Formats: sequence, C-alpha cells, structure tokens
Amino acid sequence: MIGSLIILTVSLALFAYWFRYTCLLILSAKPAKDYSGQVAANNRMAFPAVRRQLQGEPASGQLRALQASLDNDYRVIQYLLRHAKDLDAEAAPVEQFMLAADYRMMKLLYAVSRWMGLPGARRALAEMADIISYFAHAIGERTVAAPGAVSR
Repeated sequence: MIGSLIILTVSLALFAYWFRYTCLLILSAKPAKDYSGQVAANNRMAFPAVRRQLQGEPASGQLRALQASLDNDYRVIQYLLRHAKDLDAEAAPVEQFMLAADYRMMKLLYAVSRWMGLPGARRALAEMADIISYFAHAIGERTVAAPGAVSR
C-alpha cells in the first residue's frame, strides 16, 4: 500500500514536471516572423501592452486590471481559434490543449499568489501573456497561409 502511494506520488510529480517543462519549451520557441503583433492590432488585444507593463514594476492594484485584459484577450483568441475556417489541417491540438490547460493553471497560480501576497503573480501574468501571444502567432501564421481564414 505504501509502495503504491510512493509510486503514485512520484509519477504525479514527474508528470507535473514534464507538463511544465513542455509548456515552457513550446513558449520559448521563437518564430522567424512573429505574427502575434498583427493579430493583436487587428483584434484590439492588450497582451503586447501588458507584457511591456510587466517588464517594469506594476503596482499591486494594476495587476488586477492587467489580468482582466489578459482574460479578455484569451476569450478573443479562443473565439478566433474556434471560428477560424481552413485551419484544422495545420492545427496542433495537443499543443493547444496543453497551453490552454497551462493558461488556466497560471490563472489559478495568479489568484493564489495575489491572495497570499506572494511574488509569483507577475510571473504568472507574464506566462499568460506568452500563451496568448503563442496562439495569436499561430492564428496569424495560418491566416497568411490561407488568407480570409480568420474573421471576427
């Protein structure tokens, strides 16, 4: 019984480590041409501005507004991903699923960090912005490959 619990605990810890490492690896890949800025401008998204503000030292009260902006951008990105035409052939559903789950985990980490007064809130918001940027780039890249594929 104890051996099973130890194996289960170690397996869960290794899975969590693999999941985080894979998400960070996906986000660290830098494309030759980044389309996320174009998608952000075309859809009036705030994540580029949020990234710039997070590089400084935003006040604690500003973090809540930044998080609300990121949540709005995430809703727009998810809408675009769901309603985009002709993008299924190039989609990476495993990556999208993993990053969507990571976004929800970072949102939870942000809430806990803010509530407990921990310094991880800014890092969680920065990763949330990176996830939105990844999705925006993927949409922009696919839109260039299939013009007229994304319309809001």
